[in-house]
Amino acid sequence: MAERKKYTREDYFDGAMDEYPLSAKIILAVVIWVVALLSKILWPWRIEDGEKLWNDHSGRMIIMNHVSFLETVLPSTTMWFRGVHVRPIYKSEWDDNKFLNWLLPRVGGIPIDRGTADVKSVKRAVNCLKRGESVLVFPEGTRIRSEEQEVQIHGGFALMARMAKVPVQPMAIVGARAITESGKGIKFFTRVYLKAGDSIQWDEMTSEKRRERTEEMERVGMERVYALRSELRAEHPGKE
Repeated sequence: MAERKKYTREDYFDGAMDEYPLSAKIILAVVIWVVALLSKILWPWRIEDGEKLWNDHSGRMIIMNHVSFLETVLPSTTMWFRGVHVRPIYKSEWDDNKFLNWLLPRVGGIPIDRGTADVKSVKRAVNCLKRGESVLVFPEGTRIRSEEQEVQIHGGFALMARMAKVPVQPMAIVGARAITESGKGIKFFTRVYLKAGDSIQWDEMTSEKRRERTEEMERVGMERVYALRSELRAEHPGKE
């Protein structure tokens, strides 16, 4: 009998989630159920127009504004229940924590070195998209803790989407910033709202050259994210 191949940490990043070992699939299912249940109790949340997320099982680049830890898990959790795999991009510094170093690969995460040309991670994300998995990215790069905080958009999401020939889907979240207000600890039982937008297709871009089309997608993508955020703020006054 042939010896079963050992699944390495690199295999989790490079392989399809459908092909993960059974042990990893069980771990993912447990994490999803625990996160979904606890988050729904502690921070009651709702995704508006959620069918735009889970009715489409094709690969796409999902982009969101970033204000807390919740948006790193809620889209992935919600879509998993509908049979859609999402691969969140996370900063490689999280791997310094031994538990996260073990857990994140098993739940589909892909680490990236911020501030560098991380070609290896880009290729991994592109391959995930080509396989039909979705990739979750936060172009703001870091949590935006206040309206006064300077925001620098990292446009790599558009390059990856172009390389994989997949659309970009905007989402927004409000209400989650209050969970971890600076110096006030963690706030519980605050309501959180998310909203999904229509996927942005590449044929919507008017620019002809590849670089210009990529830059246009970066701009249009974030404009749609912030438009969704504005809609949520208008629907739910006081939520940021």
